[in-house]
Amino acid sequence: MESGDHHMTLKLVKPTAAYADQVMAFREAMLRNGDSLDGAAGLEDVDTFDAWVDFDRRQRAQFGENFVPSEVYLAIREEDDTLVGIMQYRLRLNPFLEKHGGHIGYSVPPVYRRNGYATEMLGLLLPICREHGQKEVLLTCDKKNIGSRKVIQNNGGVLKDEILEEGRGRITQRFVILL
Repeated sequence: MESGDHHMTLKLVKPTAAYADQVMAFREAMLRNGDSLDGAAGLEDVDTFDAWVDFDRRQRAQFGENFVPSEVYLAIREEDDTLVGIMQYRLRLNPFLEKHGGHIGYSVPPVYRRNGYATEMLGLLLPICREHGQKEVLLTCDKKNIGSRKVIQNNGGVLKDEILEEGRGRITQRFVILL
């Protein structure tokens, strides 16, 4: 992609109240479309920004000993300060995430898909993972989610294996990106 492309202007920022309205609009758009909010740190489970942004406390209560600390980032389009995606970087994996979640989850609302945003978001997050001492990251996606697979592969992801989810008939692909 050329550096002059209109969509190559994202920055990752930690969630702040300045983006509260956009985060909640993001939530509504995703839920209205029937999308799962992957990498949005339980945004679907809350009704307010303030409840959502207290990630660690809320998720520690929800997951107990399976809690995994994480960092959440908003992908902001610099030219107009617009939220185009949310990402969660899990600092370690538990047995569930090892199979079905990986280190990184991300969501882009329907209106912003197919613009290269998710690919750019992941590309911006990988150096942060490296700064945390990661040598490689694991990412997963539903085998039917061609867009997510391309995002991972465009950032150097190599297919590790596929896991059939018992009872759901869904195949999860697991990819590794070496840092």
